[in-house]
Amino acid sequence: MPEFCSCGAQLAPESLFCHKCGKAQRELVTVPEQAPVPVYVVPPPVAAKAAPLPLNFHNPVAVRIAMLVALCAAFLGFTVLPILSWLAAGFFAAFFYRRKTGSLLNISGGARMGWITGIMMFGIWTVVLTALALPAAMSGRLLSTFEEQIKNSPWQDPAMLNQMKQMLQTGEGVATAVVVFFLMLFVFIICLSMAGGALGAMLGRDRTS
Repeated sequence: MPEFCSCGAQLAPESLFCHKCGKAQRELVTVPEQAPVPVYVVPPPVAAKAAPLPLNFHNPVAVRIAMLVALCAAFLGFTVLPILSWLAAGFFAAFFYRRKTGSLLNISGGARMGWITGIMMFGIWTVVLTALALPAAMSGRLLSTFEEQIKNSPWQDPAMLNQMKQMLQTGEGVATAVVVFFLMLFVFIICLSMAGGALGAMLGRDRTS
């Protein structure tokens, strides 16, 4: 480092500038400013809304609601009008499922809810009717019971009544009558329960819209 500046002034040791003329005595090294490091704020993860479970027998909420409604409707069906209870079972099954889960049901979903309820209700009716008919079958009074039901039926065609009586004289005829009876019972329960479920879903959507 020089002791004298070009202007003739004596420089102090380790001086950067001349105290007389202000001339720089050595090259200054400038440190470039560093760009600020960007800070990335990661937003908290948004909890994904779980997709609603399909309406089938693998849905525990739907199965529990359908079972409770089916039990109540079967009890009322044996004491009041069964057709009305079958229709109301599907309606209230869709209503309670919507209240429990908070999900809106379309007409197809309401019908599926009524179908689940109808299957369970048919099972209850089958067990109860079989238990009631078993003592009559063991005592031989099942045939007389069928004949009494035929007499009280709204069909008053003598030829049809005689044909049904003749069919009930054989074991195969009785078995056929039992199968036809339960098949008709299944169709009525399932169809009315599905109609009630579709009606419940449709009315629920109208209220929330």
